[in-house]
Amino acid sequence: MDDERPVYAISVAAELAELHPQTLRQYERLGLVSPQRVKGRNRLYSARDIERLQEIGALSAAGVSLEGIRRVLSLQEEVVRLRDQVNAYAREKTSTALVLYRPGRRRGA
Repeated sequence: MDDERPVYAISVAAELAELHPQTLRQYERLGLVSPQRVKGRNRLYSARDIERLQEIGALSAAGVSLEGIRRVLSLQEEVVRLRDQVNAYAREKTSTALVLYRPGRRRGA
């Protein structure tokens, strides 16, 4: 199953995330989660959305403010993006250069 595919109605998503449906609506208003809209009204959540909601709930239960949660999630997304860039760069820069070795010569000599 595709983790990005929106399949869960708000009531099911709330149950899976162990949150109240109104809390999910609040998180959407704050931009912490973005469910897909079907026919302009109904929200559908993906498995990835559910994971994010569970993480938000855990941070909130630990006493992190909503602004703090927004910042944590933003930083996590930035880390993932930067890791992807580093990995892409590493794949690009795999050296196939020829290195010449000159016996008897020292560096700086």
